[in-house]
Amino acid sequence: KEEKEERPEKKIGLIVDGPNILRKEFGIKLEDIMEALSRIGNVRIAKVILNQYAPQGLIEAIVNQGLEPVIVAGDTDVRVAIEAMEMIYSADVDVIALASRDADFLPILIEAKRRGKETVVIGVEPGFSVALQNAADYVIKMESAREAGEI
Repeated sequence: KEEKEERPEKKIGLIVDGPNILRKEFGIKLEDIMEALSRIGNVRIAKVILNQYAPQGLIEAIVNQGLEPVIVAGDTDVRVAIEAMEMIYSADVDVIALASRDADFLPILIEAKRRGKETVVIGVEPGFSVALQNAADYVIKMESAREAGEI
């Protein structure tokens, strides 16, 4: 039974796999991700991993949302993994939230749980890894602009 209305105080570390999630065809807004996570806890660290081709407008939007853009030359997956491991080993984070559809990040969720962290995976169809969804404690499916009929 849901009686208490005060905000949960779980400390969330969010990593957004930018090239995988923040694509024009999905139309996913960072504020929608933040809003969904606010039901689980308080986002303390939020990093959006981008490649060097990220448009300036996207970088500005990330900063305006209070998130930290991390620009990587080349493949972003390694940086996503590094940032995730830092959060997994941080006492300041209770919950690891990963916004990605990529099954390659399954070991991150497994390690987070092994270290006693709760896990959230945030994704969108098509191509949202079933393995990621099954491994996570919470799954947040974002609706793409196409599904919402906006395209």
